[in-house]
Amino acid sequence: MRKENVVDGVQNAPHRSLFHALGLTEEEQKRPLIGIVSSYNEIVPGHMNIDKIVDAVKLGVAMAGGTPIVFPAIAVCDGIAMGHTGMKYSLVTRDLIADSTEAMALAHGFDGLVMVPNCDKNVPGLLMAAARVNVPTVFVSGGPMLAGRVEGKKTSLSSMFEAVGAYNAGKLDDEKLKEYECKTCPTCGSCSGMYTANSMNCLTEALGMGLRGNGTIPAVYSARIELAKHAGMVVMELLRKNIRPRDIMTKEALMNALTVDMALGCSTNSMLHLPAIAHECGVELNLDIANEISAKTPNLCHLAPAGRTYMEDLDEAGGVYAVMNELTKKGLLNTDCMTVTGKTMGENIAGCVNLNPDVIRPVENPYSETGGIAVLKGNLAPEGSVVKRSAVLPEMLVHKGPAKVFDSEEEAQAAINAGKIVAGDVVVIRYEGPKGGPGMREMLNPTSAIMGMGLGNSVALITDGRFSGATRGACVGHVTPEAASGGMIGVVEDGDIISINIPENTIELKVDADVLAERMKNFVPKQKELSGYLKRYAALVSGGASGAILN
Repeated sequence: MRKENVVDGVQNAPHRSLFHALGLTEEEQKRPLIGIVSSYNEIVPGHMNIDKIVDAVKLGVAMAGGTPIVFPAIAVCDGIAMGHTGMKYSLVTRDLIADSTEAMALAHGFDGLVMVPNCDKNVPGLLMAAARVNVPTVFVSGGPMLAGRVEGKKTSLSSMFEAVGAYNAGKLDDEKLKEYECKTCPTCGSCSGMYTANSMNCLTEALGMGLRGNGTIPAVYSARIELAKHAGMVVMELLRKNIRPRDIMTKEALMNALTVDMALGCSTNSMLHLPAIAHECGVELNLDIANEISAKTPNLCHLAPAGRTYMEDLDEAGGVYAVMNELTKKGLLNTDCMTVTGKTMGENIAGCVNLNPDVIRPVENPYSETGGIAVLKGNLAPEGSVVKRSAVLPEMLVHKGPAKVFDSEEEAQAAINAGKIVAGDVVVIRYEGPKGGPGMREMLNPTSAIMGMGLGNSVALITDGRFSGATRGACVGHVTPEAASGGMIGVVEDGDIISINIPENTIELKVDADVLAERMKNFVPKQKELSGYLKRYAALVSGGASGAILN
């Protein structure tokens, strides 16, 4: 046990004196020390209830014979950070979370960990930390928000952003916008569609690192408190059996997660986070593998923003395990993978039936025979780019049009609001990648504005930045190499024809090769004046195609 380093023996008497200063009895010091990583704060709606989850975890740990000790992790609300400088600080927190959790866990000799994350970069950051620290660990999230309701129809945060686009287009008045504002996000929890937070919490189940319901039980349900108590008990069983994160997050488990990703139609951000988690586990997971898995994995769910079902509906339909059980009918999962239950994935999902074929399509009747995410390559993105295929209208799966080029999200947003984007255009937003942003901002404002203005069936958008899980439409992100690294997206000019073919996984700049060669020869990427953490991050970060990991 790691507590031997800080508790046992004469040489650790000074350490024990400090544990007494914490009010820990001798009995508590003799038990396994379980760190509970609390992401509670009062600025992220998905985290405001985590104090209750943490209390339940503490009780579960204590009931099972451990000593629970809480320490914090940070989190950024992507919705509140959206559309301004704050979004530069979203993705970058993933590494801050991983680094700080590693430091706290190893500095204090914890025997096991319970991670309590919820929103966006918080979940992958803690999964990365779990792989690094590699002590018995279980995850229990804060849970998803219930869907809002406007005029009897369910809504989510993507509805709110699109309402702003409709308002700017004169399709929505002040009163209706206010109604959306007050009713779209009715409870605490991670926003109610299959956005990044819910994607990653669901994939934590698929990886085997969270208990059943981790991704889907709504934040306000008492069942989540029960789940948290069980998580506290389970970590003690993992400790007894010495089952560790790298025993669970194997290559096969990561392939399972990627397969479930395709079936659920998760956020494109999973294509950043799964490779980064795999990297910490010593496993290579590249974008080429994603297309191979997508080609054979049916898309079974169209949760918001792709459709009109929400996380609460997925939970009622049987949750992630029911989706996984459907996938086993085609032999698409490795069911021998170990999980935090101490059982194999096959044992976990046995008997977890699909209770609503309108929410989880049977494998015999999928939304599509291929997965919800596609990786596109071509001269414009030789190392890859990513699109949420399941959220693209059929008429936009193949699109060719003239480029309208912008060197920042703000410039693009101003042009969209001013009506300068017309049917057929391909909006290009560059210098927003991991290095060029820096921080790879999400482009939910411009994509939502395009949809809200009624241009979703005629306008595409490409960027070296990324998208929110709430984005829908022909939106291609993670273009790599990015402009700041000398990528071809940096030499696209207004009027250049761009061809996007999602079924064929291609994205091409239709400009004569000699012209492109001359442009690239003379291309000097723009540089930004940076300071603080963003300066260090930009100097270390890799491209989006490799998960934006820090070198």
